[in-house]
Amino acid sequence: MGKYFGTDGFRGEANVELTVEHAYKVGRFLGYYYGKDHKANIVIGKDTRRSSYMFEYSLVAGLTASGADVYLLHVTTTPSVSYVVRSENFDCGIMISASHNPYYDNGIKIINGNGFKLEPEVESLIEEYIDSESDNIPFATKENIGKTTDYAMGRNRYIGYLISLATRSFKQVKVGLDCANGSASTIAKGVFDALGAKTFTIHNEPNGLNINTNCGSTHIENLQKYVVDNGLDVGFAYDGDADRCLAIDEKGNIIDGDLILYICGRYMKERGELNNNTIVTTIMSNIGLYKALDELGISYERTAVGDKYVFENMMANNHSIGGEQSGHVIFSKHATTGDGILTSLKIMEVMLEKKSKLSDIVKEVTIYPQLLVNVRVKNKKDAKEDPKVAEIIEKVADELGDNGRILVRESGTEPVLRVMVEAKTDEMCKKYVDMVVGVIDNQGHTLC
Repeated sequence: MGKYFGTDGFRGEANVELTVEHAYKVGRFLGYYYGKDHKANIVIGKDTRRSSYMFEYSLVAGLTASGADVYLLHVTTTPSVSYVVRSENFDCGIMISASHNPYYDNGIKIINGNGFKLEPEVESLIEEYIDSESDNIPFATKENIGKTTDYAMGRNRYIGYLISLATRSFKQVKVGLDCANGSASTIAKGVFDALGAKTFTIHNEPNGLNINTNCGSTHIENLQKYVVDNGLDVGFAYDGDADRCLAIDEKGNIIDGDLILYICGRYMKERGELNNNTIVTTIMSNIGLYKALDELGISYERTAVGDKYVFENMMANNHSIGGEQSGHVIFSKHATTGDGILTSLKIMEVMLEKKSKLSDIVKEVTIYPQLLVNVRVKNKKDAKEDPKVAEIIEKVADELGDNGRILVRESGTEPVLRVMVEAKTDEMCKKYVDMVVGVIDNQGHTLC
């Protein structure tokens, strides 16, 4: 990761860690970089944060000053930007969003012309330009100055694409949608209504300050209650930019990313659509998922945490589905990024084709209790490699055997060790996490 760009773009508190000057310089560089041998065409989408408008205008100023023509999708989802870029031959796309973060954060995600996340080497060039004391990028003049175009039609084409993927009508199905007061507010209900569902929405009234606030996939308990109280068949919760989806069955149970991989992966295997008979997961996926896949004879691969790494593995090996517990699920036939609304349509397809309730589809999977504790430490590497810490980790792993696991990993952005244990009971999880955290503390690694 670079100075500004992490695994999911340039993100931070608006006008503190990510400023309008940063956005302007990102725009200046991208307009220049993609416009070396032709007039660059760049599309921009944004979520509902108040600061998204500020960053949109700043990016547009930088881009057009460097000669690029800019097309505005307005409030839309991250996957829609990716779709429009690759289907309509834009040089790149920009999504202004901090995903599931609070409203006061924001971010700039850059998508290359193939609909993938921007190459690290280009991110490094942007960072060099941001930090440079002299501006060596020429300004466009006269007729070469870029123009800005309202491009809401691009978002509408994406909506049409989603609708075209449905295999059956959703008529008479009662569906609840938690739009997180974010990007899904402009798209999700329209898609489900067009497919005939009886659509019920919550947190669908963004005001610039309420995105992700006690709603959406990070506060799933609201949708759980709503589905049960209103007798709905299924519910779907998205995050701020709608690249994640978690589901709720008719009983109010959470269907997380691991269970979604099971549901869709099994269905794809039955239909001969599971390339290489393999699902791509991350190291945080639950042991219960792996045991269920073993029973089905489905193989799996594990990557580092982050949908970026999941997608890289999928592309390198031609796998058709992969994702994370958090609800980032990628269907490589249809998208190049996690797409929450697409994921919900795929779950609906399985329910309708099997004529089954969601709770019945996952009844054979036993998800193990999992406890994750973040330990703030003085030095992540020193703490993790301490012989006493390594010894207790090995001891816990031996005691858990095949009926659990322990994972201790360094945070990529904070002075934190993440200690995670899965076991048969919550009590066992706490016991083993406490053992490891206790040793880290006793060895003097913990920050006061």
